[in-house]
Amino acid sequence: MAKYTSMTDEQLVKAYAEGSNSAFDILLKRHQNRVFNYILRIVKNEDVANDIFQDTFVKAINTIRQGRYTENGKFPAWISRIAHNLIIDFYRQEKAENVQSSDLTDIDILNRKELCEQTIEDVIISDQIREDVKYLIQELPDLQREVLTMRYYNNLSFKEIAEITGVSINTALGRMRYAILNLRRIAQEKDIVLTF
Repeated sequence: MAKYTSMTDEQLVKAYAEGSNSAFDILLKRHQNRVFNYILRIVKNEDVANDIFQDTFVKAINTIRQGRYTENGKFPAWISRIAHNLIIDFYRQEKAENVQSSDLTDIDILNRKELCEQTIEDVIISDQIREDVKYLIQELPDLQREVLTMRYYNNLSFKEIAEITGVSINTALGRMRYAILNLRRIAQEKDIVLTF
C-alpha cells in the first residue's frame, strides 16, 4: 500500500484498472474530504450528501472498470463532475416528487411545476449549466466556436455570419452543424449533463 501513496492520480487509476484495489483506496482517501464537502455545501443535508458521495465513487469505480475513463491528468475535476451530475439528478428527482399533490382526495390544480417559482437549487443548476456550456464552447475548434458564438450570443443570421467571416452560407451552416455535434460529443465524453 505504501508504494501507491507516491503515485499520481492517473497512475493510481491505471493500477486500479489493472486490478489493484489498494490503488483505489488511496484515490478515495486523497479526494474524499474535498468531494464530500463539495456535495454537502450544495445539498446542505448530511444524509443526502453521504448517499451522493457513495454514488459518486460507485460510478467512478464502474467507469474505470469498464475502461471508459479517459486519462487527461484531471482526476479531481472528473470525480467532481460525477458528483455534480449526481447532485443535479438528486434535485431533478426531488423537484419531480415535490410537484405531486400529497392530498389524493382534494387535488390542487395550482400545484403544478410550471406555476412554481424557481428554487435556489434551480438557480444553482441553471448557473452550472451555463458554466458548462461556456466550458464546452471553449473546447470547440476556433472556426466552429466563432460561428456558434455569432449565432447564439450575437443573434446573427447565417447570411450575416457568412458575410462577416467571408465564407458561403453553406460553409457557415456546416460549421454550426459540426459545432453542435462536437458539443454533444465533448459533453458525453466529460459526463456533462446539460438538461434541467
